[in-house]
Amino acid sequence: MPEEPRRGSLREEQKRLTHERILQAARELFVTRGYSSVRVDDIAAAVGCSRATFYLHFTGKTEVLRAIGAEGTLAGVRQFYEDLDRVLLTGSRGEFGAWMTRAIGWFVQNKDLLPAWDEATALEPEFREVAREGIMTLADGMPAYLSRWPRERRDEARLRIELLVAQLERFFTRWAMQGAIDVTAAQAAEVLTDIWFPALQAPRD
Repeated sequence: MPEEPRRGSLREEQKRLTHERILQAARELFVTRGYSSVRVDDIAAAVGCSRATFYLHFTGKTEVLRAIGAEGTLAGVRQFYEDLDRVLLTGSRGEFGAWMTRAIGWFVQNKDLLPAWDEATALEPEFREVAREGIMTLADGMPAYLSRWPRERRDEARLRIELLVAQLERFFTRWAMQGAIDVTAAQAAEVLTDIWFPALQAPRD
């Protein structure tokens, strides 16, 4: 006869499913209502659980948004900059332009959640620290690029990556979220490539 699942295993599976339901419900609320107007009670009600159950999984809505980022949004960003590390090694402007097009596409795919992320960054001191650490981590994910810079200029190399991230985020906010820049994605990718491909080249010996 097949062995019956252990009670502990069922309990762990139920806990995992509740965790996932909280993340999914919170994501939908953050997308539709923003960050500041969503309360823990709203998330619990959307899941159909009690506040006590919510707090068994998360300390508050800030931690929920951080978890959503860590399990999806931020992980995708890190992969893009790991890919950029490879692209810059090729020395190909065409490869870099293709990367820029993919990066803009990633912003388009994730644009629904980005306003809540920006709102939390403005409102929550701990979230600002998360955002700062996140940008620093992106440069850490580009070891090949950093190794091509003289040791005494590594901080400058990291700054260039951080400024690239900042400009892409600012461009996307003004372009896709505010409609303040009238340009196609292809045109934007071409101009951003003109600016950043030479700016990211490591110094030659």
